[in-house]
Amino acid sequence: MQPFRYHVFICDQRKPEGVPCCAARGSAATIDALRKEIGARDLIDRVQITTCGSLGACERGPNLVVYPEGVWYSGVKPEDVPELVESHFIEGRPLERLANHDEARLRGEIQSNRNKFMAAQRARDAAGVLPDDLNQTLRGYMESRALLTALELDVFTAVGGGATAAEVAQKISTHPRATEMLLNALVSMGMLAKQEGVYRDTPVTARYFAEGSKDNARHGLIHTANIWHRWSNLTDCVRAGTAVGHQEMADRNDDWTKPFIAAMHRNAAERAPLVVQAVGPAAGERLLDVGGGSAAYSIAFAKANDKLHATVLDLPPVLPIAQGHIDAAGLTGRVDTRAGDLRHDALGKDFTLVLVSAICHMLSPEENQDLFRRCREALEPGGRLVMQDFILEADKTAPKQAALFALNMLVGTPAGSTYSYDEYRAWMEAAGFKAVREIHLPGPSSLMVGVRG
Repeated sequence: MQPFRYHVFICDQRKPEGVPCCAARGSAATIDALRKEIGARDLIDRVQITTCGSLGACERGPNLVVYPEGVWYSGVKPEDVPELVESHFIEGRPLERLANHDEARLRGEIQSNRNKFMAAQRARDAAGVLPDDLNQTLRGYMESRALLTALELDVFTAVGGGATAAEVAQKISTHPRATEMLLNALVSMGMLAKQEGVYRDTPVTARYFAEGSKDNARHGLIHTANIWHRWSNLTDCVRAGTAVGHQEMADRNDDWTKPFIAAMHRNAAERAPLVVQAVGPAAGERLLDVGGGSAAYSIAFAKANDKLHATVLDLPPVLPIAQGHIDAAGLTGRVDTRAGDLRHDALGKDFTLVLVSAICHMLSPEENQDLFRRCREALEPGGRLVMQDFILEADKTAPKQAALFALNMLVGTPAGSTYSYDEYRAWMEAAGFKAVREIHLPGPSSLMVGVRG
């Protein structure tokens, strides 16, 4: 079987600094150039590209192998890619100047590198040295913190198309020496480019982190920076069994609330079409969006069903943000807002659909049971409750993101966590829902749906 005319394996293995590897020799840029060229030449259905581990000729990377011919190329730089694609994939002729012709020499080089690697691994193991992947996990916070600080300071907007460290420091009111250190670290991480003392955003950071880009995600990502400070207290939280220094939403200022709602809006806007499709756009004409935040889900349901009326229930500081999104969507009058605390307030009456999205992880088991009971009271007979959240497997060790998010609730809430399918089903049935079922969605969260009996 040969679904593609050509299959390209290109090495992108990362090894410890100082150890020769394709990643250190710029394989990421070559891979990007190759994918773009294949797309531009309309060869996607003809050429399959697969990244892989070490091919063995580490000192001469980036390396790639093209099958079915089995041609090995070394030292392939981004500027070589157009010629390689034209010659090999369009004209059917291997690019001789980059191809390896001496099979015995190549085999010897691969074997030599393999022997060196195995000897180094044996020596590290005998010395009790931490494995590289474990050490990388332990130190992973360094790159994360550097990037979060850059977002907090709005570094990528200041750098833009080109600026020196001194110019950036002046724009963002930071110390020149410290700013240069941060910028250099960001270059090492691939977040900035540097040439002759001038720093520039990469295409990715310009798109997602700089003011003025339509895809700028910085405002929502400031919430991640706020979370980082809470995670630094994880040890104390594990000892205490709850968040240390917790503040309720109503007591937090705009510096916390606005980034939080921005982050939730970005997530919700991405997932809302999936939820609408799974639930059905004609799923009733009165929707209650409990803790609806930015109103992204209510807006999606209203756009999918022109007979639907939605009510977003949330705390007073959140409602002006939600109203702004509602007005911008042209749904004023069809989507309204109502102040309320989902932890204890009555939710209303005669709704045909109640949505509880990304809420239950903030609450204790007892609070979730009480919320589901009040959701049932808010529904008309036959109405549905739709709950979206992380849903753990029975032993609560997977999915990984859901298990880690339980710790996020430990450091950020009095008694929140992530819960399993069995727990949600038991709580919903105890509240009076029948035909309770799970609907799997792509991504980290799924739906639990129940019908009011």
